[in-house]
Amino acid sequence: MDIILKQDVDTLGSKYDVVTVKDGYARNFLIPQGMAVAATASNLKVNNEVIRQQAHKAAKAREAAQAIADKLSGLTLKLGAKAGESGKIFGSVNTIQLADAIQAAGYDVERKQISMSDDHIKELGSYEATVKLHKEVHVTVKFDVVAE
Repeated sequence: MDIILKQDVDTLGSKYDVVTVKDGYARNFLIPQGMAVAATASNLKVNNEVIRQQAHKAAKAREAAQAIADKLSGLTLKLGAKAGESGKIFGSVNTIQLADAIQAAGYDVERKQISMSDDHIKELGSYEATVKLHKEVHVTVKFDVVAE
């Protein structure tokens, strides 16, 4: 079944994308949850008009995200954590602390935009995280976890 997404769905696509899913998934989950509508002729026409109107806004948003990505790519953050003598951290470092550090550096990034290869970092060292600023703009941020 073809559907039009009304919001971003992680495994399917972005808002206003037309995707094909199984009938039961569309009828029983996506459409009742308000995440999608059926891709009828009238809905496709409305969707195409909305996409056309938002193309200019999307271009500006992509350029702004690319500008932030260029600045973030050269940035190396230092996150302080209490650690023992062996280098193990008491607790863990996660996306919340990383988002706070990026915001302290002067960039507006939410924790939901950040993904780390390890969900919780439990040792001192250098790590990388991916920040999704726009659906087409991703940047890798390097950060060091140091003992306080």
